[in-house]
Amino acid sequence: MDLSYSSEAEAFRETVAKWLEANWPLSESEKEGLSFEEQCAVFRKRATEAGYLNRSIPRQYGGSEQEPDVITAQVIREEFSKKWAPMEVRGIGTMMLVPTLLERGEQWMKDKFVEKTVNGEITWCQGYSEPGSGSDLASLKTRGELVDGEWVINGQKIWTTNAVEADYMFILVRTEPDAPKHAGISYLLIDMKQPGIEVRPLKQMTGTAEFNEVFFTDAKTPEDWIVGKRGEGWLVSRTTLKHERNSIGATEQTDMLFNRLVKLAKETKLDGKPAIENADIRDRLGQLEGYILAHKYSGFRQLTADMKGEDPGIIRLMTKLSSTEIGHKVAKIALDLLGDDGMFSAGNHRMGGGLTGSQPWIGHYMMSLGIAIAGGTANIQRNVIAERGLGLPRDAAADQSKGASAGGKA
Repeated sequence: MDLSYSSEAEAFRETVAKWLEANWPLSESEKEGLSFEEQCAVFRKRATEAGYLNRSIPRQYGGSEQEPDVITAQVIREEFSKKWAPMEVRGIGTMMLVPTLLERGEQWMKDKFVEKTVNGEITWCQGYSEPGSGSDLASLKTRGELVDGEWVINGQKIWTTNAVEADYMFILVRTEPDAPKHAGISYLLIDMKQPGIEVRPLKQMTGTAEFNEVFFTDAKTPEDWIVGKRGEGWLVSRTTLKHERNSIGATEQTDMLFNRLVKLAKETKLDGKPAIENADIRDRLGQLEGYILAHKYSGFRQLTADMKGEDPGIIRLMTKLSSTEIGHKVAKIALDLLGDDGMFSAGNHRMGGGLTGSQPWIGHYMMSLGIAIAGGTANIQRNVIAERGLGLPRDAAADQSKGASAGGKA
């Protein structure tokens, strides 16, 4: 297996590295009076103009509109990661909705929403899960009724990330109550700043309230704010979920996380010595690195298939599952390294600031449990891999449920 890049790719890498050296961080004069977020915005605009960011987004929507090239994109990610340079604006809107609109949205939707989402001017939340409709999302009950040119929405969503701050929501609602459950769902866009929408934060054990429950009482959205056709929301949601799983499973994230863990092991003391010198810690780090390298090389396999226009097969189904399990293993080791410090309040779970101190690591441990649910639970993913990828028999519980349902009808 040859993992080396071509001479053309290495020449491009040198070009990217030189450009980054000149542009990030910003010069002292450019930084003056700007917050860090504003500095990132200046850099992102410059990097997009140079063709390094938002490559899949057409220029008319604020992107750089580059020809698809998986090797070029990989080189950019690697070099930007080395410099800790900002990549594209991250968030539910950019990761999930923008590619969905570009693939399935009407022209007016692209014009209205894509560029502002890409630039971070507007933010989105996702209205999928409901009480009793999580893994079995197709059983959702939130209703959408068309009345005088508007969808009138009633029901509840839960575990809605950043719903308090979001400007808009993309939501699955049941618009065809008499249709089979998968066929009766539509994919709507909703303005969150309107009467009839109540957002209640859900306080987590970390002390934060990133998730929310959202209640809809005669909330409204225009008839044409529907992505895809009426009753085809389930198909549209598959597009969105595909992009969510890919973003969760990115191998660059696991590499950076492991490097931070090794740094923690070097800085933490065990028995008066750096923890990295402890045989047990070194053994656990070595085992973990094995998982990470397997995950990384699986990514190379997918990259090669993408270059050739081939389907990589079952390995694509495993990306998100492997990434989340690695994240949990990292968090477990970090918590053991922290020792008594791990008993303190988790505070903010976010991963910014280089994960210095104990609180961000504790928060990461908490989130590593929850991320196994995002984008489809780990157990559901295992079933999908087993049944669709390996051709194994369906889960016994599912078959029993199907049999009971058929028996009831008989």
